[in-house]
Amino acid sequence: MRVRAGQASDLVVLLAVWAGLVLLFGELSAGFLSSATLGSVANRIPALLLTATGMTLLMVSGGIDLSVGSVVGFCGAMVGVAMVDWHLGLAGAIGASILLGLALGGVNGLVSVKLRLPSFIVTLGMLEIARGLAFLATHSQTKYIGSAVEGIGTPIAGWIVSPAFVVALVVVGAGQALLSYSVLGRHLIAVGANIEAAAIAGIPVDRPRLWAHALLGGLTGLAAVFNCSRLGSADPNAGVGFELSVIAAVVVGGTSLLGGRGSVAKSFLGVLIVATLEAGLVQLGASEPVKRVVTGLVIVSAVLADSWRRRT
Repeated sequence: MRVRAGQASDLVVLLAVWAGLVLLFGELSAGFLSSATLGSVANRIPALLLTATGMTLLMVSGGIDLSVGSVVGFCGAMVGVAMVDWHLGLAGAIGASILLGLALGGVNGLVSVKLRLPSFIVTLGMLEIARGLAFLATHSQTKYIGSAVEGIGTPIAGWIVSPAFVVALVVVGAGQALLSYSVLGRHLIAVGANIEAAAIAGIPVDRPRLWAHALLGGLTGLAAVFNCSRLGSADPNAGVGFELSVIAAVVVGGTSLLGGRGSVAKSFLGVLIVATLEAGLVQLGASEPVKRVVTGLVIVSAVLADSWRRRT
């Protein structure tokens, strides 16, 4: 019961932080509390929500993936090539992007888990490989897709949110259920908390980590589709720095960088906090360097908070 009470208190704190940011920026910027601004924030975060869900599962198991930004760029490039050059329909392009993401995540998992290499190093290499492949696939040109993909990111009639946002919420719910109630979720937590003890207990320690890498890859592939729908195009430069926003959101949500503890629901609130912070800074006219400094400070603060929680 103490764990559940702690999780509930963390959710309350995160909700209070998010509400505080909304009220702060509402005071500093006259138009921030409008439905248009809040709807814009909601419709900008589906890709971040999907990737943060997968990243939470991976980080709970003790891993991390620095390549998600480049994978978004490469999978998005695949969407553009499939729809513009190969004349596939939207469903085919979505399937191709998810499968490509699964493959890239699977490669990350196989190399890091089976060869016992740090996922930090392996995915840093994939960051460069995927970005290079994105440029090769598109010949370094943006693929303009237009209305064939934009509907996914366009608000539903009578609503302020898009189909992409609705799908992302469903994935968040499924991710939390997987982590809390499934055998895979329990294994991810056990492996992240203490891999040696998990192995002694008979848990197949490689399998859950492989699944976590692959699931993150597949969700990143779907996130690439949502990113294309928001832009109306496939840009090989898409996703540059995206991994920082994902990791910031997950860490702000309380998932430990050392593994063994995390919550998809709290990562959802972390996404809201990071997205609201970015949107508020934009409304106040903050420059890109200032936004990067703030993001970095948020990550460091969240890591310090995690370290403090572990000591208490």
